[in-house]
Amino acid sequence: MQTKIIYLDYNATTPIDERVVDAMFPYLYEHFGNPSSSHIFGIEAKKGVEKARSQVANMLGCKVDEIVFTSGGSESNNQAIKGAALANREKGNHIITSSIEHPAVLEVCGYLRKNGFKITVLSVDEKGWVNPHDVEKAITPQTILISIMHANNEVGTIEPIKEISEIAHSHNIIMHTDAAQAVGKISVRVDDLGVDLLSIAGHKLYAPKGIGVLYIQTGTEIEKIIHGADHERNMRAGTENVLEIVGLGKACELVDRYLEDFANQFCERRDQLEREIIQEFPWVKINGDLKNRLPNTSSISFKGIEANLILSELGTIAASAGAACHTDRVDISYVLKAMRIPPEIAMGTIRFSTGRMTTKEDIKLASNEVIQVIKKLNLSAYGDIVKDEKDKVRLTQYTQGLGCACKLRPQLLETVLAKMPPPSDSRILVGTETGDDAAVFSINNKFALVQTVDFFTPIVDDPYQFGAVSAANSLSDIYAMGADPLFALNIVGFPSNRLPISVLEEILRGAYDKAAEAGIAIIGGHTVDDTEPKFGLAVTGYVDPKKILTNANAQPGDKLVLTKPIGTGIITTAIKRGMASEGDSEEVFRVMAELNNTSAELLRLVQVHACTDITGFGLLGHLLGMVRGSHVSAIISSDFVPFLKNAYSLAASGIIPGGTRNNQNYTDPFTRYEKNISAISRLLLNDAQTSGGLMISLDERNAVIFIELMEKKGNLVSLIGEIIPECEPRILVR
Repeated sequence: MQTKIIYLDYNATTPIDERVVDAMFPYLYEHFGNPSSSHIFGIEAKKGVEKARSQVANMLGCKVDEIVFTSGGSESNNQAIKGAALANREKGNHIITSSIEHPAVLEVCGYLRKNGFKITVLSVDEKGWVNPHDVEKAITPQTILISIMHANNEVGTIEPIKEISEIAHSHNIIMHTDAAQAVGKISVRVDDLGVDLLSIAGHKLYAPKGIGVLYIQTGTEIEKIIHGADHERNMRAGTENVLEIVGLGKACELVDRYLEDFANQFCERRDQLEREIIQEFPWVKINGDLKNRLPNTSSISFKGIEANLILSELGTIAASAGAACHTDRVDISYVLKAMRIPPEIAMGTIRFSTGRMTTKEDIKLASNEVIQVIKKLNLSAYGDIVKDEKDKVRLTQYTQGLGCACKLRPQLLETVLAKMPPPSDSRILVGTETGDDAAVFSINNKFALVQTVDFFTPIVDDPYQFGAVSAANSLSDIYAMGADPLFALNIVGFPSNRLPISVLEEILRGAYDKAAEAGIAIIGGHTVDDTEPKFGLAVTGYVDPKKILTNANAQPGDKLVLTKPIGTGIITTAIKRGMASEGDSEEVFRVMAELNNTSAELLRLVQVHACTDITGFGLLGHLLGMVRGSHVSAIISSDFVPFLKNAYSLAASGIIPGGTRNNQNYTDPFTRYEKNISAISRLLLNDAQTSGGLMISLDERNAVIFIELMEKKGNLVSLIGEIIPECEPRILVR
């Protein structure tokens, strides 16, 4: 039986109230007409729109002709700010806002700044409160608009909008507030607030997504930003979204009628959650203005514990993090930064927001789970070994980064390595100078040792598969040097307080089986207790010193050959997010678990100039290392690069690992893409791979022979480009 998921993320979005659905239903089939049509179908649709307009106006305490329907809060903010700026630019070009506004305000102000407007972004205090005196001090003779949110979405602090409006009007300045988070939780009446412009987002108050409102006080001059026919009093072109407008109207009617009951329920549940957590952990910090905040919002910081780890452990609770922790940085929310919350506190911040469907029992279950998770993660006070459970473990849920995608950014790594003294031992045949992933040390003129080490966080959910992929990835560095593996050592980071030890046993079993397939043994290793599971191998191999392959000897005229498809970073990220199909998961495991030993064996039958395996820095990142080390340039034919099935469509839907974006940022200054190469294709060519194929540089004759040999073995092989004399840019993608 599936465990109930407790939804505590109502500030992100709300479900549609059943009463709202009932009001909308007739407009799905019966009243489907265009409101601009004069026949009965259009008249019924028009009636629905105008009834909704009255319902919104009643809730806000304004006239019906002051309501303009939009596609949501973002459009409302855009129309309010851009519209006011454009309509009043002859009066001035200065706009005041705050540092904790929604991106739909801050990004608009940033756009206007690029187009000649001056923007003042006010700081807030440690409670997230905008001081009206700071507003007044920021006003200049050129100020035409002030935009301050009514209530903050992350910490719930309610801003002094009435006071700021009075200041604005005393200087004949337009006042706008983004009330998306406030409507439905506290009283929002335009006559009380004194604002000229006010934005609403339907999906924050139990109406559908894709519908919103902009209140425009009579006499306020703004320009429309969507042009076309004269819908919405000629303020917003486009046939009205009747179905969702009706839904928003009903949602506003419910708020107007039951706001006090809603708010009391929200507050009771929020206070219950905070009370039970604080009783167990009196050291937690509640963020925001505790006396003047939204009744449903609780921003709780658990000092010293990463928010992403907390969320990954909260298997039955849906909430939001105030920070995202990565391998090389911690991304703390701009709101918490603006409030000057110390990083060690902000990094452990979770936002819980209650709603109409939240019950006392929900809160009891949620608080119990939060308490157990914090006890488990607070290693200074706890640390009991987890017992085996019957439920199958989803390994990717225990880590934030994924596989090689969590490597340090190439720019950072280069900076660090540049400061290290170069090795002076003449027996080192390959060191850091070539950018290869393995080192080679001469024993005699017939024998050299090859050493590599690689480890990372889970990229698949099954522990056995993770061990197998990790081993294949580590062994790949040996094969890329033209070497044979001898033996390996384990490298283990394991959260014994989060996962049962049987999971580690399965990881090791997968690695041992893959090592046996390669004909070697794993003969020991090292383990540490860690907050995330990590695994890899230190592999020792051997090679004839005369037959070493590196990535630093590619020759102009060479062909570039690739032996595996790319896109593993995209697919594994989709697995973690629950967006990958079973077929996607099976395919990506098959590709990553496949050893590169067959490719390496066949390479010994031809003359190879350069070779590298494609892993964390992506195809273009590793190619850049090759062309730099070889003092050449390269042309890649994007149409001939093999991609994993569905990698493109998943990337187009926004499933992009951070490591992939880091890779593109790194290679972009050295790469020129022809115009026909889409943004998604560019990302895929930089996708951070785990246990990828070999990329080989060899002359045309040997390339033909190698491709024929690979095809006879039934292995994938693709001719993806060629090496050309050194020029700028270093890589051309066509």
